Amino acid sequence: MTFEKKYEAYVQKAQQTLEHAAYEVLPRGSRVTEAARYSLLDGGKRVRAVLCLAVCEILCGDIELAARYAAAVEMLHCYSLIHDDLPCMDDDDFRRGKPSCHKQYGEATALLAGDALLTAAFEVLSTAPQGSQQQNAQACAVLSRAAGARGMIRGQELDLHYETVRATEKQLYEVHRNKTGMLISAAAQLGAIAANAFDSDKRDIEKYAADIGLVFQMVDDVLDVSVSSEQLGKPAHSDEESGKTTFVTLFGVERTREMAQELTERAAAQVRERFGDKAAFLQELAQSLVRREK
Repeated sequence: MTFEKKYEAYVQKAQQTLEHAAYEVLPRGSRVTEAARYSLLDGGKRVRAVLCLAVCEILCGDIELAARYAAAVEMLHCYSLIHDDLPCMDDDDFRRGKPSCHKQYGEATALLAGDALLTAAFEVLSTAPQGSQQQNAQACAVLSRAAGARGMIRGQELDLHYETVRATEKQLYEVHRNKTGMLISAAAQLGAIAANAFDSDKRDIEKYAADIGLVFQMVDDVLDVSVSSEQLGKPAHSDEESGKTTFVTLFGVERTREMAQELTERAAAQVRERFGDKAAFLQELAQSLVRREK
C-alpha cells in the first residue's frame, strides 16, 4: 500500500472513531456542542491522530484503542485551536477554510465549546473500553502533562509574551517545543501506550515526535509568509502582523527550510535504526510534513 493510501486509511479510521466519540460526549441539542462539532468534525489534516495510529501499528498494538486515544487528542487539539483564534489570543477570523468558531457562533459560545472539547478528551480517554485501567490512566497522565502549564499552555503563554519582546533562538525553541511539539509528542506516546510498548520504544518514539513537532512549526512559519490565505485556510502573514518572533524572522525562509529538512532526516534515521522496515510509514510521514504546502 502506498503512503498516501495508508495515510487516508488512517484518517478514515480516526474520523470514524472521532464521530462515534463525539456522539457519546457531545450530544446534540446544545448550541455549545453544535459549535464544538462544527470545529471538530469538518476538516483538518489529522496528523496527530495518524501518528497515534501508525505508532501503535508498528508496535503491534490494539488499533481500536489507539483510534480512541487519537480521538481524544483531536478533541484536545481542536479546543486549543478554538481558543487560539479568540480575540483575546490570536484573533483569527478563519480556520480550516471557514469562519473560526467565534466568528460563526460568538465569542462566549466558542469559549464554552473549547472547554467542552477539553473535558470531553479526558472522558474519551478514561472510558476507553479497549484499554486497561492502567493504560487509560497513563494516557490521561500523558495528555494532561502535554496540554497543561508545563506544556501547550506554557507554550501559548510564551508565544503571547514574544509578540512584544523579541525571542532568542533558545527561547523560540522553548515556545514551540511546548506549544506545538508537546501535543504531537503526546499523540505518539498514546500510540505506544495502546501497544503496551517497552519504555525503550517509548523513548525512541518520543524523540522522533519531538523532532517532527518542531518541523511542523518551522514549515508553518514558512507558509505564513509564502502562500495565500486561501491556500492556508487561515489568515496568512498573521505572525508578521502581530510582531511575533518566528523561525523565519530569526533565520529567514531558506535557512528555516534547511533546518526543517535536517530535523526530518534525523527523525527518519532514528526510527529506521530502531524499527527497521516497520518504520517506513513514519519515515514517509516525516518527509510529508516538511514538504507540505498548507
